Amino acid sequence: MCLHKIYALLLLLSVSAWPALAASKADPKLASLNTNARQEFLTVMDLGDRCWDPQSKLIAFVPHGQLEVRESSSYALGLLLRNGKGDDSRAIDILNAVLAQQYHAPDKPFDGTFHRNLVEAYPPVNAVIWRDYDPNWREFIGTTFAMILEEYPNRIPRELADRMLDSIDLAVSGEIKNHRLVPTYTNPALMYGFLWNFAAVRSHRADWIAQSTEWQETVYKLFEKHDAFNEYNSPTYCGVDLYALGLWRRYGSTAHMRAMGSEMEATLWRDEAEFYNANLRNLSGPFDRAYGMDMESYVSVIGLAMRTVLDARTAPLPGLDPPLEHLDHSNDLWFSPHLVILGTCIPEDALAKIKRFAGEHLVRRQITDQRIATAWIGKSVIYGGEATAQTMDVGAEAQFHPATVQWRTPSGEIGWIQLVQSPMIDAKADEHGLTISTTGTIRLRIHAKGLSQGKISATDWELPGLSVAVTSDVRNFSLEKAEKAVDLVYSGITSVRLEIIASQ
Repeated sequence: MCLHKIYALLLLLSVSAWPALAASKADPKLASLNTNARQEFLTVMDLGDRCWDPQSKLIAFVPHGQLEVRESSSYALGLLLRNGKGDDSRAIDILNAVLAQQYHAPDKPFDGTFHRNLVEAYPPVNAVIWRDYDPNWREFIGTTFAMILEEYPNRIPRELADRMLDSIDLAVSGEIKNHRLVPTYTNPALMYGFLWNFAAVRSHRADWIAQSTEWQETVYKLFEKHDAFNEYNSPTYCGVDLYALGLWRRYGSTAHMRAMGSEMEATLWRDEAEFYNANLRNLSGPFDRAYGMDMESYVSVIGLAMRTVLDARTAPLPGLDPPLEHLDHSNDLWFSPHLVILGTCIPEDALAKIKRFAGEHLVRRQITDQRIATAWIGKSVIYGGEATAQTMDVGAEAQFHPATVQWRTPSGEIGWIQLVQSPMIDAKADEHGLTISTTGTIRLRIHAKGLSQGKISATDWELPGLSVAVTSDVRNFSLEKAEKAVDLVYSGITSVRLEIIASQ
């Protein structure tokens, strides 16, 4: 069910409750948003207003003090949706400023992408991907431009619209020449599948239409095999996937593309709903990519999507109270304009599980022929493991977390356990705990308010609100202090069993 039109009449009647917008010709789409989506969007736009720099025509976030390019393009999209006094003019200024930050370097791998911020130097000779430039800015900014061209073609000058379309063509051309994207790199692959086709249709490129259609079919068939994306279960990137699939659903150039987008979007929402615990306001692991272990304490894109259908009290987000720019991963707040315009289309059965805990259950998902995710969604504890057929390891800076535990501590905060380092590994969850198989040394990080190191041994962990009994063939065990956490190091193992009991 698409929820972005629900309560439209009620909100139209209450438009006088927002004086600044009532005084302007507010976009009808804004009036059609439900209360939760509108609250989230206007709160994020207030952040943009406070971070606006009239000299550079971009927005700057206080934590870094940097003038951000991608986030500014999203703010421009939001300004066009809000349509308050002066918003169109500011959006046009931003779009011109963002266009000036695109790289025109035909013989370089970063051709067609953008500076991330105004202090970032031009990539040097032999530039290193991710360090010196981010190629995904092609997709992030390019899809934002596409949304503006789809939604607001009459609100920007024709000359600017033409330059934005040229910019999209440049981004797509740069991606084609770079040969770095693969269909299994899910979130940019989905955005690219839309953007490539958008550019092909707008530029009347028959070759690109055929190639982008083939790309879409490849991504879809990979998903269809197990009803899962290769880049699996990420609070951040599953949200980006939903954004990209919303682009397919809403703007797809063919009925088939729109149908593929809608089908994958609905299936992804159902999958995420199975891993979600409304009591804990968190998704359970395992996480192929995660920037945090508690959605109540950092901004995730799927949390923003859920906020459009949940109120502030129940949404899996930190409190969206100023100053928002100090929140962990605050840059991802700028997916809000995109999400509210595209609408949050959650199947009714999935929405019911997101709104209210549906009961304890075991989740088992085949990701690929070699990988299986399992999770136990308990009333007051959630944990998960990923069996990888010994194909993936966990490095010190990895975003891959194949064994995780989350629960609510007596303090009211979320406690968590996370496998942060190990050799190649298989992990499996069941109703009573986690079984980990590997060969070598693993490091488990525990964060919980009120944690006492004196209550942790190699065989027993007495944690605030949680007890864990450990069986292993460990040769050496040690405790090490980590930032706001404790690391437990088990050396020389082949297996570890965690029996998990949460306090009721």
